[in-house]
Amino acid sequence: MAFLCNFPSVSHQPLSKLFSSSSSSSLPYLENTFLKLRPFKISNPNRHNQTIRLGFRRLSSSATASVSSSITKEGEGELLESTSLADIARLDFPILDQEVNGSRLVYLDNAATSQKPLAVLKALQHYYGTYNSNVHRGIHFLSAKATDEYELARKKVATFINASESREIVFTRNATEAINLVAYTWGYSNLKSGDEIVLTIAEHHSAIVPWQLVAQKVGATLKFVSLTEEQIPDIEQLKSLLSKKTKLVVIHHVSNTLGSVLPVHDIVNWSHNVGAKVLVDACQSVPHMVVDVQSLDADFLVASSHKMCGPTGIGFLYGKSTLLSSMPPFLGGGEMIADVFLDHSTYAEPPSRFEAGTPAIGEAIGLGAAIDYLSHIGMQKIHDYETELANYLYHSLSSIPNIQIYGPAPSETTHRAALCSFNVNNIHPTDIATFLDQQHGVAVRSGHHCAQPLHRFLGVSSSARASLYFYNTKEDVDGFIHGLKDTINFFTSFQ
Repeated sequence: MAFLCNFPSVSHQPLSKLFSSSSSSSLPYLENTFLKLRPFKISNPNRHNQTIRLGFRRLSSSATASVSSSITKEGEGELLESTSLADIARLDFPILDQEVNGSRLVYLDNAATSQKPLAVLKALQHYYGTYNSNVHRGIHFLSAKATDEYELARKKVATFINASESREIVFTRNATEAINLVAYTWGYSNLKSGDEIVLTIAEHHSAIVPWQLVAQKVGATLKFVSLTEEQIPDIEQLKSLLSKKTKLVVIHHVSNTLGSVLPVHDIVNWSHNVGAKVLVDACQSVPHMVVDVQSLDADFLVASSHKMCGPTGIGFLYGKSTLLSSMPPFLGGGEMIADVFLDHSTYAEPPSRFEAGTPAIGEAIGLGAAIDYLSHIGMQKIHDYETELANYLYHSLSSIPNIQIYGPAPSETTHRAALCSFNVNNIHPTDIATFLDQQHGVAVRSGHHCAQPLHRFLGVSSSARASLYFYNTKEDVDGFIHGLKDTINFFTSFQ
């Protein structure tokens, strides 16, 4: 079935809204909305007919066998000749080996969540299938085995980020809960009226909202660092905001929208010089580069499992042991106590003090397996490969006319993460993401990426974002660029 359509402008709202049922009276010839995922054809005098392809199917099953052992040889992490890191690693991710809407899947939404290798899936299955039991509470074999593996996962996290001891690692539901833990324990205990908290306008909502709530309660003030002309958080302005009133600095390591990387070590030194503590949001750095908390000297650091090849539902807080020991509990209940009396309770030492109730045992074990997998590859190898891929993505995207990429341009002195948030003139980012998915099987994200203050500063309400991981290839980027050009041609033909 084909329709002859004169489309209205898409400069202010996505087609998903233009084609909604509320607008059916103005577009009576459209039987289905754009996002109902039903195939239709559109004819236009200026273009060939296009068919919107929907649905997915699995490609060959050749990728179902794990080959993570092929990533390194002789224990030294040397790549096999004539292959890239992604060429080998992809075989451990069978989810990538499928067609979506009639095209090979190109998954470029890794800043939102990463895919999981077979090693992690097997670790989860092994736990639930062979030694599922509660931890810390039983003396029988299954409980002891589960406890050992759960605490081993904590040790793996500590080693991965070079914490001085495993008790500096607190398991949380996610990085958001980790930040809230700090806000409601350390924050309420240490902040008072007149104190200042310094953040950047590029922070994730999870790093802003908890501190807004605390500040409202105690009378503290939030101060925000703006961007430079290169769209990087202004480090000089940050330095100028630091004073004896500054009690906490909250910063991201890598921006989930700008792709910029902050000099955390320097910021920590400046902050400590005025007596302030530093909390680092490392959700976009821990999965992609070597992160050493002792070298950074950060007081707190948070990250999420699901962005680093691990399961959802678990993240972690790193805190210096002296700080964690001084902080009151976050939640009350089992596991976090030493003794309970009718009129009072005493509390366990960290990290148990902050892990009330039955924890996410399988998820922690899965995170441990993800860390084993990443460590087997080598984080420096991942970082080096992604740096090359990041530059390729940026330069490929910047070659397209009428496109605005947010964040700094990569150079010899400016490293950029392997992600690009962007907008195309007069095309809504949701339309871009929808068309890329339905016509080309390319998964990107559209929206404000939990960074509304940043988008307001940039003068836009939302953007599209392509984000890569070590299992992505230059061919993935090429497929994305090809699909984006086709998307632009499609929508501009109606303008």
